[in-house]
Amino acid sequence: MARLASFLKRCATIFKVAGMAFLLLLLLIPLGLIRSVLQERLGRRNDAVADITSSWGAAQKIIGPVLIVPYRHAIKSWRDQPASDGKVQKVEVVEWAVANACFLPSTFAVDGDITPMTLHRGIYKAVVYRGRLVLAAQFARPDFGSLRIEDKDVLWEDAVVAFAIPDLRGVKKQLQLTWGTENRPLLPGSKLRGFTSGVFARVGGLRESEGWIPMRLELAFNGSDGLSFAPVGEKNTVKLSSPWPDPSFQGAFLPSERKITPEGFEATWEVSYYGRDYAQQWIDPEASTALNPSSANASLFGVNFLTGIDAYRNVERAIKYGALFLTLVFAAFFLFEILSALRIHPFQYALVGAAFCLFYLGLLSLSEFVAFGLAYLAAAGTTTLLITFYCAKVLHSGRRTAIVTGLLTAIYGFLYIALQLQDYSLLFGTAGLFAVLAVLIHLTRGIDWYAHDQAGPPGASPEEERT
Repeated sequence: MARLASFLKRCATIFKVAGMAFLLLLLLIPLGLIRSVLQERLGRRNDAVADITSSWGAAQKIIGPVLIVPYRHAIKSWRDQPASDGKVQKVEVVEWAVANACFLPSTFAVDGDITPMTLHRGIYKAVVYRGRLVLAAQFARPDFGSLRIEDKDVLWEDAVVAFAIPDLRGVKKQLQLTWGTENRPLLPGSKLRGFTSGVFARVGGLRESEGWIPMRLELAFNGSDGLSFAPVGEKNTVKLSSPWPDPSFQGAFLPSERKITPEGFEATWEVSYYGRDYAQQWIDPEASTALNPSSANASLFGVNFLTGIDAYRNVERAIKYGALFLTLVFAAFFLFEILSALRIHPFQYALVGAAFCLFYLGLLSLSEFVAFGLAYLAAAGTTTLLITFYCAKVLHSGRRTAIVTGLLTAIYGFLYIALQLQDYSLLFGTAGLFAVLAVLIHLTRGIDWYAHDQAGPPGASPEEERT
C-alpha cells in the first residue's frame, strides 16, 4: 500500500495531465454536437436559398450564338436482296439523312449592367441580380466547301441561330433577335447537342448573303450567384458594370481591365479563341471538335457575387479552434496549481470547459439574427463574465481572476481577428500559437517537475492564498 501511495505521489503530475487530456476529449462531444447543429442550420439556410433562386433564377451561363445550318448527306450501305435466280446477293443502297453544320461567329461582344440585390426567406437571405445585356456578333457566310458539302445539299431555309441558357425562368420578356436588318423572335428549345435548355431563332437570307452578317440581342433576365460566358467568337470582348463592391472573377479567363471601388466594379475581358477546346465550325459526326457541355464549361469566364464569409462559415471556423482554446484555459489553471500552491478539482475544470463550449452555441444562435460582429461580442462577453464570476471564487485571488479574464479576452480577440483575416488567418494563427508556446516555456522553464511531485500536493489554505 505504501508503494502504491509512493507511486501515485511520484506520478501525480502525469495523472493530472492525463485527467485534463481525458476531460478535453469528453468536451469534444458537446463541440461535435454544436457542429451538428451548425450543419443542420446551414442545411436549412441552403434550402431557403435554393427555394429563393428556384423561383427567381439560377446562376446564368450564356453559351452562343451558334449558327446551325442543316444539310443532306448520303449514307451508303449494303443489303441482302434476292435475285431472279433465287439467290441472295448484296446490293449497295444509298439513303439520305439530315445532319447539322454549326458555325461560330467571328466576333462576339457583350456590354452588360448587373444589379444585385438581397432577397429574404424568413431569417435567411440570398444574393440575386437583375441583368441587362447587349450581345453583338458577326457571322461570315458559312463555307460548306471546307466541309466538303455541296451547296445543293444545304437546307438554307432551315437555318437557325441558337443559344444555350441553363435557366430560362429568369428571362421575363419576349426576346427578339436582330439578324442583319430583320427582327426574329427567339423560341424556347435547345438546338445545341448536349444542352438541355436554350432558345433559337429561324434566320433566312444566308444563300444570297455576301460578306458579314451582324447579329444583335438585348437580353433582360434574373439570376443568382454568378454570370458567365463562353468565348464563342474568334475575338471576344465582354464589359460588365455593377454596383456590387465585392465581386469574384472566376473561370478560364480573368479580366484584362478591372476597377473595384466601394461603389461597385467595372471589368473588361478580351479573350481569343485559342483558350478553348472546340472548333470554329463542325458537323454533327465530328464530336471531338464540337461545342458540348464539357468543353463549354471548361472555357467559361465571368463573375460571382459573393457576400464574403457568412456567419455559418465563421462559426464553423471558430469551432475548429475550440479544442485548442480549451487547452490554453486548462493550461492556465494547471499553472496556477503548480506555481501558486492551489488545488482545482476536475469538476471545476469541467464547468469552465462547459461554459467555453456554450460560447459557440450562443454565437451560432445570435449570428442568425444580428451582424456577426455583434453576435461575437455578445457571446464572448457573456462567456467571459460567467467564467470570471466563477473563477473569483475558485481561484481565491483577485489577481488570478484578472489573469484569467485577460487570457479569455486575448483568446476571443485573437479568434475574432483570425476569422476576419481570410487570406492570412493561417499565418496569423501560427504566429499566435508560437507566442503562446513561448510564454508557457518561459513560465515553466524553472520548474523541477520531479521535485514538485516529491513535495506532494500543496497544503496552503485558501485564506493564505487570498490577496
